[in-house]
Amino acid sequence: MSARAIGGLGPRWRRALTVVLVIVVALVLAVALFPWDWLRGPINRYVSERTGRHFEITRRLDVDIGWHIRIVADGLVFGNPPWATEPNLIEAERVEAEVRLWPLLTRWRLELPLIAMSQPRLGLELLPDGRRTWTLEREGQEDSAIVVGAMEVDRGQLRYIAQHQGADVQADFAMDAPAAGQGPQLLPLSFRGGGRWHGENFVLEGRSGNVLALREGLGNPLPLEIFATSGRSSLRMAGRVVSLATFDGADLSVAMRGRDLAELYRLVGIALPETPPYTVEGRLQRQGAVWRASELRGTLGRTDLRGEMSYDVSGDKPVLVGSLQSRRLDFDDLAPLIGKREDAPRARRGARPAQGDRQVLPRAPLDLSRLRSMDADVRFAADRVVDAKPVPVDRLSVHVRLQDGLLQLEPLDAGLAGGRLTGSFRVSGRQKPAEFALQLQVRGLNLERLFPAVDLNRASVGQVHGRVALGGRGASVAQMLGSASGDVALLLGRGRISNLLLEFAGLDGAEIVRFLLGRDQRVELRCAAAAFHVKDGLMSSRALVLDTVDTVIYGQGTINLADERLDLIFRPYPKDASILALRSPLKLSGTLGAPEGGIEKGPLVARAAAAIALGAINPLLALAATIETGPGEDADCGAVLKQAATPNKPPPVPAPPVPASAAAARAASGR
Repeated sequence: MSARAIGGLGPRWRRALTVVLVIVVALVLAVALFPWDWLRGPINRYVSERTGRHFEITRRLDVDIGWHIRIVADGLVFGNPPWATEPNLIEAERVEAEVRLWPLLTRWRLELPLIAMSQPRLGLELLPDGRRTWTLEREGQEDSAIVVGAMEVDRGQLRYIAQHQGADVQADFAMDAPAAGQGPQLLPLSFRGGGRWHGENFVLEGRSGNVLALREGLGNPLPLEIFATSGRSSLRMAGRVVSLATFDGADLSVAMRGRDLAELYRLVGIALPETPPYTVEGRLQRQGAVWRASELRGTLGRTDLRGEMSYDVSGDKPVLVGSLQSRRLDFDDLAPLIGKREDAPRARRGARPAQGDRQVLPRAPLDLSRLRSMDADVRFAADRVVDAKPVPVDRLSVHVRLQDGLLQLEPLDAGLAGGRLTGSFRVSGRQKPAEFALQLQVRGLNLERLFPAVDLNRASVGQVHGRVALGGRGASVAQMLGSASGDVALLLGRGRISNLLLEFAGLDGAEIVRFLLGRDQRVELRCAAAAFHVKDGLMSSRALVLDTVDTVIYGQGTINLADERLDLIFRPYPKDASILALRSPLKLSGTLGAPEGGIEKGPLVARAAAAIALGAINPLLALAATIETGPGEDADCGAVLKQAATPNKPPPVPAPPVPASAAAARAASGR
């Protein structure tokens, strides 16, 4: 109002306006000069009553009233609820707080958008039922009398306790002043600390913004950098979070490395398989109860990985979902997954194992108790597989599902020896010992690639088809197979196989000498079958036949998976006449890791004695005892393959023809 306008008012209005102006000035002066420290006692009592906790401004109180109310307290103690370990939520040398006036006047609700503290000591604790010391609602109250939005800190200490998480963390933090000539730092608050997380010791350090959002939706996202180590595992994170208390709204770049992914189970609660040393990096985000890891890339041993994962903790049990791919999978990196332990370094893996270390079935116990801690649905595919010994796998894809302790690898699809392996594997951790079921089908396996380490097989050509159906119980792979029951069958149709291999089987000296001096040849393979009925880990042969145009070999015996012992015998019957034939049954014994092959000495000794006796009469007659007239006959390949392919109906072992060495008999009798 202008002076002319005021002058135009009547005397009565001018006096009224003067009184109002005097009152306003008096109020302003009263507020400005009011001894606010006198209110420390009433305020201490009011806050303590409203929150149910001890509250005290210990030294001085001041209030600055403007567009915003600013309260300054020198010395402040704010207690924790009775159930907390630490007595106080806050102890600080100085606290400045902004107050929203309208909620205070209309609802008697004290809203503090920002609290700035100097040299505070913070005691934060979380209980399994969700109660938190930094939430100020009293028990039985749905609405809080005091709402804190964000906290700004400088030089202090923090302790965080969550006994159900195995967590007890302590950290020191301080504000770093900007260097001369530089503006404010993006991450001015540095911190360093450590303690225990999920029962594991760790240390951490990092930087962040100095404003900590305590309530969702309040304050700007907090910039954050963290470096933490626990044992041989390390973690780096950089990015932003909306709420430091819950990590909601997190958007972080993450890099991890460690000795074994399974160790993360103790740190983050995710049940991951045992692995060789790993490195992984990617982008980590959280929205509500769902963590998402995208742009993942890393290595496990010498295997590369890429993909994305999500981890949902909203339900009664966390759920892991994702997809991973590998351009190059080193098969040796899967050894810990199946319970296999290799103490020798990679450079020594080709060395011959010691006699006492030749068991090939993994015997390390599998920790299946973790299967019940979470559910999962993960797909994995490897474009190329290397070092797959002794099984020549060249690619792999599998769908892994885990639900209520039941682990399923289905479908399982792999490239094997130029052919294809498909099937499923299931193991249940719902009971002890664990139960397993294995169903596999193989099609078109190339014989020369199936056993690449066998020199005598390199000249062999053919395709192998087969089936494995096993089930059992156990705490390790060895125990599972040692108790397994079911059927195993491998079938081989027409092809070609190394003649030298057959001549060794028949101990045909003339043929071996000819092939060794010349070039090994291939003979036509009519059929082959190896079928076993399995009961409680004992594999009993139902059909063991290899038939070529040159030789037919019949076998029978057992393979004991419980102790890995071999007890097989093979009887070769050459189909052509030859001299220097010391044909005798071949016996395969020893263990799976150290097989021992040899001829049965009885028949061989009888032939040798006959040769010596005839040689004493005439050296040329010694050859007569080694002459093989070739009585072997073609096997009925159709019947053999049908018997081998029919499970759970063990047919009688076909009776091989019994040859009569007529020439040797006549020579021995002198006719």
